[in-house]
Amino acid sequence: MSEQMNSQLGTETINWNLNDLYPGINDPGLIADMEQCEKVAASLNERYADKVASLNAEELSVLVRALEKLESRLGRIATFAYLNFATQTKNAEAGAFLQKIRELGSRIGKLTVFFELEWNKVDDARAQSLLTAPVLADYRHYLGSMRRYANHLLSTVEETLLLEKSPTGRSSWTTLFDKVMGNLKFGEQQRSEEEVLADLYNPDREVRKQAAGELTAGLRSQMHILSHIFNTLAADKMVDDRLRRYDSWVSSMHLGNELDGATVDTLVEAVTSRYDIPQRYYRIKQRMLDLPELMDYDRYAPLPHLPTNAVPWAACQEMVLKAFGDFSPQMAEVASFFFDKKWIDAPLADGKRGGAFAHPCVPEVHPYVMVNYTGNIRDVSTVAHELGHGIHQYLAAELGYFNSHTTLVLAETASVFAELLLFNHQLIQISDREERKAFICQKLESIFATVFRQISMNRFENLAHNGRREQGELSERQLSEYWLQTQQQMFGDTVTLTDDYAIWWSYIPHFLSTPGYVYSYAFGELLVLALYGLYKKEGASFVPKYIDLLKAGGANTPYELVKPFGVDLNDPQFWQAGLDIIDEMLRMVE
Repeated sequence: MSEQMNSQLGTETINWNLNDLYPGINDPGLIADMEQCEKVAASLNERYADKVASLNAEELSVLVRALEKLESRLGRIATFAYLNFATQTKNAEAGAFLQKIRELGSRIGKLTVFFELEWNKVDDARAQSLLTAPVLADYRHYLGSMRRYANHLLSTVEETLLLEKSPTGRSSWTTLFDKVMGNLKFGEQQRSEEEVLADLYNPDREVRKQAAGELTAGLRSQMHILSHIFNTLAADKMVDDRLRRYDSWVSSMHLGNELDGATVDTLVEAVTSRYDIPQRYYRIKQRMLDLPELMDYDRYAPLPHLPTNAVPWAACQEMVLKAFGDFSPQMAEVASFFFDKKWIDAPLADGKRGGAFAHPCVPEVHPYVMVNYTGNIRDVSTVAHELGHGIHQYLAAELGYFNSHTTLVLAETASVFAELLLFNHQLIQISDREERKAFICQKLESIFATVFRQISMNRFENLAHNGRREQGELSERQLSEYWLQTQQQMFGDTVTLTDDYAIWWSYIPHFLSTPGYVYSYAFGELLVLALYGLYKKEGASFVPKYIDLLKAGGANTPYELVKPFGVDLNDPQFWQAGLDIIDEMLRMVE
């Protein structure tokens, strides 16, 4: 079935070329790089361990640049191992190699962890003096922001022990999740997760209902494993947070995003206060679909007059590049590299990881994008979304390995902005009133998925992590109750949630790999709506500022990076303004 769809869409040859990293897992260059990483790490440890506090600015600069070069080489190896595994989760050799590289990373981490620990113990006055030195100007923010973890680091012995055990920790459990989901087949036709999820967008209600049932049955068959993975990783985070003295389950995510918890609380409160928006919409959708009751499997049903024809890969490429090019020729040029140079993996494949992502790789190479392309309108938007990430990563690479890493909230800003460019480009092409209305509705649903759904999932995580800490291991039933509770708060009485839907928390990988991550989507969407409003006012003069934001990568905090746009992330009215724009779009439909 997958092969037939790939052939119809023209994706059968759209596979990424990992040779830009390494030709294969037995490549002599790869093996030499692995050996070199260990040698360099041992050399740096021998030369600098227990001496960081005594280094002058020039010596510190030499050490930081050496560490960056080492981390970049290791990042290249780790990227190859993960991407090689992502499209063949059933391949035992690929899985074993990924684990081997994680163990390599653990050994190297034990040798280099001294730097972060010792740098964070340097007294503030001396650290500030060093950071003002011109020779460290390129690393001022990187070194300064590293010190935000000072109160959460353990002793050298404890950090080394945690690194020793890390290959059998969170990453190993998330790999198990990927293997379970990659091997899982759904329904009588033994379809993949992506194929079944695609049917939830089918205009035939019976097809949607059957797909929901097949997804539930497949998940239920593995629930003993999936719930155990969730509980284990929740407990792992609980222990880690306690050892590192974090105030709450989400504090480490805030710190990683360089955000104050109050900023995120303001965002969450703003979004949950406007759950009336999705509830009003789903009442309209029920009427438009002429259904007596809107069930959970009806949420993504295409509306009448919305084109349902599959979009071939070539047409998708043309649409995305045209939308980007109308905004910025530079954006379109960078995006074209992904299509032309085989930096994308698009077809459905047996054993391929579900979902989509963009991997920044390392500055010396280029990012890669993975999608599971089924040809619907949503998938075209997903391609634009991941290319937004890719363009951001490509432009920020000029800053080097340490400074190019962007906080999650701003990374999602780039991807969501790319989606909005595509939407407005497509909307201009539609003249029929009913088609235009349906197209706006599907965009609203996309925004709901990014804003309201993600915040409702954040509320689920909040209950689950606090529940795990207060009650001990959580049963499948308890997790499902948390899921239904937080989902129903968003939908109100407008969508009927079935018992089957109650276990759909179990296939969402972000809960496992990056706890707390999901609020970044809502942050990015509402920030993008504000930025796009500025673009409509300022026109061409806005574009260079936006490109500069992408090029800045992670070289400053989110608060500083958005200052050129006049944005105050702590102002509740800022978030409400973004929600008001969504409200205005809904009023167009109403």
